[in-house]
Amino acid sequence: MMPIVLPPNVLPHFYRGGSRLATLRGFVPQTDFGPEDWLAATVHRAGEADTGPSRLADGTPFADLVTADPVAWFGPQGAGPAGPADTGILVKLLDADQRLPVHVHPDRPFAASHLHSCYGKTEAWYVLAAEGENPSVWLGFADDVDPAELAAATEAQDSAWMLSRMNRVPVEPGTGILVPAGTAHAIGEGVFVVEVQEPTDLSILLEWSITTSGREDSHLDLGFDVALTAVSHQRLDSDRLADLVRQTDPAHRSAGGQSVLPPAADEFFRIRVLAPTAQESVSAAPGFAVAVVLDGAGTLTGAGGELAVDPGQVLAIPAAFGPWSVSGGLRLVQCLPGPRPAALITTGTGSTVGSAPR
Repeated sequence: MMPIVLPPNVLPHFYRGGSRLATLRGFVPQTDFGPEDWLAATVHRAGEADTGPSRLADGTPFADLVTADPVAWFGPQGAGPAGPADTGILVKLLDADQRLPVHVHPDRPFAASHLHSCYGKTEAWYVLAAEGENPSVWLGFADDVDPAELAAATEAQDSAWMLSRMNRVPVEPGTGILVPAGTAHAIGEGVFVVEVQEPTDLSILLEWSITTSGREDSHLDLGFDVALTAVSHQRLDSDRLADLVRQTDPAHRSAGGQSVLPPAADEFFRIRVLAPTAQESVSAAPGFAVAVVLDGAGTLTGAGGELAVDPGQVLAIPAAFGPWSVSGGLRLVQCLPGPRPAALITTGTGSTVGSAPR
């Protein structure tokens, strides 16, 4: 079985972006608010069941492919616990032409208790481009924050208060950052990333005033009294912050590939950059993966044969492709799911909010 090349799946959003994304993927942007390309996605946007899932070039939903042959796509264990098309990850190209709002994602216990989901939304970023003056992201609070003060700042939409209490982290191409669920965060203007996350669209906006969104779109229909209990108010000190950031050389080439996220990410997902030398290839283990060809051209070789790939292509790679290798002058980002969470045990009939694989 061969990898599938997927066309762009650009979602309109409440923040500006998409120019660098369009250049990489080779299309002309139709709006200034098209900053995200959801890759091999079987997940839908919260509250919008038809927005998010990827389709093949002929219009076939990617979810239909994996549902029809889960062993070929995922191996003997089949799909994940959230449904017949659960790939275990959601991968995006995210291209910010403005600072994103300060926001938070719930962890698995909160999602299970309040949102009927076995997944929370821990995520990570691998920086492809960082443009402008002092490109940065914001990650966690630099000191403990009083919950009542945070709630008041959220109601007042006091952006300055929020940002002044957060850790500002300068970034450059090759920076990898893990964002644990519950951690307040924002991506800065001019930052273009590959984002990998648990397969949900569960976001709590602490700041919506800089977006086209509003208060009632910002708390997952839970109300802020409940939603804000998903936020970690504790200080993210310098040692812990350092554990969440990893800098690698984006120009590095080797026969072994390069892990670009901190080791703590392995519990949820992994990102590897495969950039072979002229004399060697880079090997990859079998299993479901989403791959982005960043630049250069080359060949993927696996049990199903050889596939020539070009810059900007996105591929869904099935487990049935077997052990595979990359050769040629390309750089490819390989995104892989981590260990599966326990299935959600419930006596009710509720549905997963904003995360149901289709």
